[in-house]
Amino acid sequence: MDILRVTATRIFYAILLLLAVLILNFTMMHLAPGDVADTIAQSMGGADEEVLARIRADYGLDQPFLVQLGTYMGKILRFDLGYSFYYSRPVTDLILQRLPATLLLVFTAQILAMIVGVVLGVISARRPNGILSHFVTFFALFGYSAPVFWTGILLLIAFSLKIQWFPVAGMRDVTLTGGFWVQAVDIARHMVLPTLTLASIFLALYSRLSRATMMEVLGSDYVRTAKAKGLSTREVVYKHALKNALSPVITLAGLQFSAVVSGAVLVETVFAWPGLGTLAFQSILARDTPTILGILFFSALMVIVGNLLTDFVLRLVDPRMRGRA
Repeated sequence: MDILRVTATRIFYAILLLLAVLILNFTMMHLAPGDVADTIAQSMGGADEEVLARIRADYGLDQPFLVQLGTYMGKILRFDLGYSFYYSRPVTDLILQRLPATLLLVFTAQILAMIVGVVLGVISARRPNGILSHFVTFFALFGYSAPVFWTGILLLIAFSLKIQWFPVAGMRDVTLTGGFWVQAVDIARHMVLPTLTLASIFLALYSRLSRATMMEVLGSDYVRTAKAKGLSTREVVYKHALKNALSPVITLAGLQFSAVVSGAVLVETVFAWPGLGTLAFQSILARDTPTILGILFFSALMVIVGNLLTDFVLRLVDPRMRGRA
């Protein structure tokens, strides 16, 4: 019952947080200079005040702010994110069309960064003064300081233009014909460089954090007791120490999920990946307010759900977290 109560409390606060984010996003877009009518008028080559007033009336922009906000929140409750004037399609359809590509890229990069980062951190923690430990430290500093778009451009130049191992842009080769496995291999080839780019900065964080926490755990009393009982180093590290050392890494993964989503905007733009990042970039240039608000809503939803899942995984991994509010 404690777990159910804690879960219900977390979900309740997550809903309140999502509502606050929606209101904040709508308010910021309302305060920004210009509106949809100005953008449509520019695409038409200009318009007089009568035409602008008619456009604002069609989009409900002539109503008071609170009325507009209430109308927007009512549509959100009906899962209606509005209509994109730039793409001439419902925003929900646009997002659902691009969402799988972003989720595939984000989750692949996150999983890769966690696995490789934890492995490097654990190995270097076992020999803190070894060459590998110093390499992990250098790699972490380099990966964390390098801008993600710069890393992507370097990988493009090296492995797409010079060596030509991987495609330059896109998610698939539209001229390629074949069955499921042919298409899957083609998508995997297109994913390599964007995934490595997005995972680079987070891999550095996970490797440093797992190294530090693993060194702290290996110096604890229960680990020394396990060694005194004659357990092998592998059993001590992977059966006893690693479970406790993973808790901070999992927490960081949940906190960094928002940064992964925001970083995907830059990565998708560099590699022309057909996901939410590219859609957001194009919508910002076009001043497509409904689409921008819809993408912000989905991004906030992904971050909140990611944090909820992180809290749930922590309670499964670390028994000390169970029952806590």
